[in-house]
Amino acid sequence: MTEIEYLGHSAFAIRDGGKEVLVDPFLSDNPKAPPSATLVRPDLILVTHAHHDHLGDTLDLSKRFGCPVLSVSEINDFLEESGAKVLQGNIGGVVHLPFCVVKIFPAVHSSSFEDGRYGGEPCSFLIRMGGRTVFHAGDTALFSDLSLVADDAEIDVALLPVGGTYTMGVSEAAKAMRLLRARIMVPMHYDTWNSIAVDREALESAAPGEKFSVKVLVPGEHLVL
Repeated sequence: MTEIEYLGHSAFAIRDGGKEVLVDPFLSDNPKAPPSATLVRPDLILVTHAHHDHLGDTLDLSKRFGCPVLSVSEINDFLEESGAKVLQGNIGGVVHLPFCVVKIFPAVHSSSFEDGRYGGEPCSFLIRMGGRTVFHAGDTALFSDLSLVADDAEIDVALLPVGGTYTMGVSEAAKAMRLLRARIMVPMHYDTWNSIAVDREALESAAPGEKFSVKVLVPGEHLVL
C-alpha cells in the first residue's frame, strides 16, 4: 500500500513496504511543516532544484540517515562535496533501486544556491513505487512537454504547484493535469507565505467536469493509494 504524506510547501514523504522517498525536504525552516516532519526516516531524497525552500534539510538528513540523494549534477556535486551520499543522475536519466524507480524530467523554473551559485537546471520526478506512479512537478510553469511525462507512464497522483507568483497557479495546474492525464491532483507550493496565498474555494473547485479529482492535503495528512 503506497502512502503519500504532505509535509508542507513542496515536501512529501512517499512510503511503501517500509521504505520512504522524501522529496524537497524543506522542513526545519518551513512554517507549515507538521510535527510529523521530525519523524521522517528517508531511504532516498529527491531534490528538484537548489532554492533553499526545496533543498532545505537535505544535507543534514542524508548525513544523519546515510541515505542517498538524487538530483541534477550541480546539486549532486555540491552535496557530495559537503559530505552527503549521492546517486549520479540528471534530466532524462532513470535510476533503479530495489524499492522504486525514478525518472528525471525537466521543469520550467530557475535554480541557484543561497550564495548565488548556479544550481543546474530545475527538474521534476516520476516515481514508481509499490505499483503506483507519482509525479512531483517541482517548481514549474505550465509547458506543453508535460504531455511527454504522460506518454511515459499512467500517473496515479500528480503533485503540482498552485501558488502562482513563482510557479504556475491554480488554473494552469488544471491545464497541466490535462496534459499529464493523471487521476488525482495534490496541490503544493501555496499558502506557505502571503506571496503564494491561494483561495481555498478556488482550489477545491479546480476540476469541475474534469476526468481528474483534486485532493487538498493539510500538512501532516496522508493520501493512501
